[in-house]
Formats: sequence, structure tokens, C-alpha cells
Amino acid sequence: MMAASTAVTTGVTNRMTDRKIRVLIAKPGLDGHDRGAKVVARALRDAGMEVIYTGIRQTPEMIAEAALQEDVDIVGLSILSGAHMALCPRVIELLREQGLDAPVIVGGIIPADDIAALKQAGVTGVFGPGASTHDIIEFIRTQVQE
Repeated sequence: MMAASTAVTTGVTNRMTDRKIRVLIAKPGLDGHDRGAKVVARALRDAGMEVIYTGIRQTPEMIAEAALQEDVDIVGLSILSGAHMALCPRVIELLREQGLDAPVIVGGIIPADDIAALKQAGVTGVFGPGASTHDIIEFIRTQVQE
């Protein structure tokens, strides 16, 4: 499991606070397949971000609490189970209730027909199978700088 203490120090920082970009990667719901989440977490860490990986089978409440406790800049959800239309809006709702306005990105098996609804619910980016880790890294940097 990757934790904040394993982050590589290469100087990529949140320009607003002069600290490394902090990313929470979580697997909400019952989906137990986390290889993609771990690949993305490692790529973000290797790009100089501080990554907190919560592991599999997290509830929206657990994810929101971890995001708040870890003071993250962005939340990444990995979903392969098909429950993205229920889980993503719930995570965003809980984050906002706690006063955390961090962008939320989603990766996994997301049908094209669902992307607009997810963005309407507050998701800032959707990355499907085959998405480039470089594109994800650049998207996160852009989101955090804004």
C-alpha cells in the first residue's frame, strides 16, 4: 500500500501553498481490482506528488474522511464495478458538506453516455482504459494550479 510517507521528493508543488501536490486515490464500492489505481498512484508519486492510497472497498464516507484528514488537493476515484453514477456524486456531496472543494477525477470503466452526468455532478475529469499517466499527471497539475 502506498502512503504519504513513501512519496518521492522531486519538487512538484502546489503553487498556492509551496508544498507537494497531495492526491488521494481511492477504490469506492465493492470493486476489488486495484491494479490500475496502483499504476496511477505510482506514476503520480514518481512525478513528485504525495499520494495517499486508501485501498479497496472504501465507502464514500471513508473516502471523504480520508480526504479531509489528509488535506488533499485532489481526489482520484477508481471504479470498475459500474457503480460510478451512485458513488461519485455521493463522494462529492460528502466532500462539499465537510468544506473540502478539492477536484474529483474518476478512472475506470465509464461509459461515454455517463461522462456528462458525472461532470454535472462535479467530477472534473474522467479517464478510461488506456488513458496515459502523463495526461493524468498534467490534468492534476492544471487542476491544482487553478
